Amino acid sequence: MENEKKRNYALPLVTLTTLFFMWGFITSMNDILIPYLKEVFELDYFRANLVQSAFFVPYFIMSLIYFIISILWGDPISKIGYKNMIISGLIISAISCFLFYNEASSKEQAFEMFLLALCLLGAGFSFLQIAANPLIAILGSPKTASSRLNLSQGFNSLGTTLAPIIGGFFVFNYFAKNASGASAVQIPYLVLASVLLLLAGIIFFSYIPNVEDETSGGLGGNKTGVLKHPHLVFGMIGIFCYVGAEVAIGSNLISFMEKSQGMTKEAASTFLSFYWGGAMIGRFMGAISMSQMATMKKRLLMGVSAVLTFLFVVVAIQMSAEIRGGEQVPLDKVLYYIGFLVLNYIVFIAAKSVPSRMLGLFAVVNMALITIMLLTDGDISLWMILAVGLFNSIMFSNVFTLAIDGLGKYTSQGSSLLVMMILGGAVVPPIQGIVADHIGVHAAFVVPLFCYAYLVWYGFVGSRMRKPLTEKN
Repeated sequence: MENEKKRNYALPLVTLTTLFFMWGFITSMNDILIPYLKEVFELDYFRANLVQSAFFVPYFIMSLIYFIISILWGDPISKIGYKNMIISGLIISAISCFLFYNEASSKEQAFEMFLLALCLLGAGFSFLQIAANPLIAILGSPKTASSRLNLSQGFNSLGTTLAPIIGGFFVFNYFAKNASGASAVQIPYLVLASVLLLLAGIIFFSYIPNVEDETSGGLGGNKTGVLKHPHLVFGMIGIFCYVGAEVAIGSNLISFMEKSQGMTKEAASTFLSFYWGGAMIGRFMGAISMSQMATMKKRLLMGVSAVLTFLFVVVAIQMSAEIRGGEQVPLDKVLYYIGFLVLNYIVFIAAKSVPSRMLGLFAVVNMALITIMLLTDGDISLWMILAVGLFNSIMFSNVFTLAIDGLGKYTSQGSSLLVMMILGGAVVPPIQGIVADHIGVHAAFVVPLFCYAYLVWYGFVGSRMRKPLTEKN
């Protein structure tokens, strides 16, 4: 039976993984938009970071609507199915990308149109998040749910790694030299819209198993019973903090490298790939770490995975610099990163494949990295903040699977609440932007430090509170 499940679920898992890649790529494009639009529209840090607010606020709104509908009329996924939910999200996202191509009479109106398009894009992605994350966790054994989600998140990070390289080239180099003002970002989004529509067609003809009866069947009379699970409620705050910290750091890294490191936007967008690439490295290692294979084999494959993925990131970055005709990253500086890879491997081993412990330990390391970054400058400060991405890697998938663990019929409803709290990506970046306007972009990285402090608590304490407040599982 187990082999049959693996055989039946292999193709849908591969199909779903392509979704994770695409929304990772497009989400990371926001980090390119922020510094570019900041210059084109002459924005301060606060207004520039509204790009992330426009993108992530709809996650909260759409997920809240989903939750209310589930209370009043029943779980939407149980009625329309995961497949239709995903296709709807892809179509909405494609339409939003087409909206980037607009004719505005003024810079202010053009900026507002970009924000509107990002709002719709976030709404489409919220559909994908609500459906795809729990579906990945459901398709297989609960014991390896974190492993599967980390693997899919690894391909999400592949998208976020390639976006600064590819997107940075087209926005800052190719189209910037052949188009004026905001036009440089319009053509790339037209291409992305076409890819999303193609992906919707592929999903339409793909096999996505119907599993709503197992996870999102009738909620009974207690339609808000999901909120009585403390580990879910604390996990919602955990998602808010994680996404807020990750997005705030990524959003302000290019500005930090410009101001503190004296880099051009184009060079900084290349270095940004180390931040997102680190998440990819860690997620592939996390998928192996939380699998069911033998310990020695697991540790060997983790090491091999780390080395190969790291080499991929470095080669991709250097090839990108060569294509652009820019300066390549000096290899002696890249060697700094190897020390962080070793530390990451050691922490994985110390966590002993326990998702909650792994989350807590990774959050502790990120607090240390940011603290050192704030107290230093130059190469040390730069590589400390870039290494945070490596330890961000398993956080979303671990918080998500810990929070929905044991929810049973409330799984889809709980998923919508967790996706709702991706709102952190809309709230924390502007807060960091306000702080940056007052005390500088370097010192403003103190903001995500508080987010990681909460994740330390959730990993070691909050995630273990799994008994409902008024009922038994």
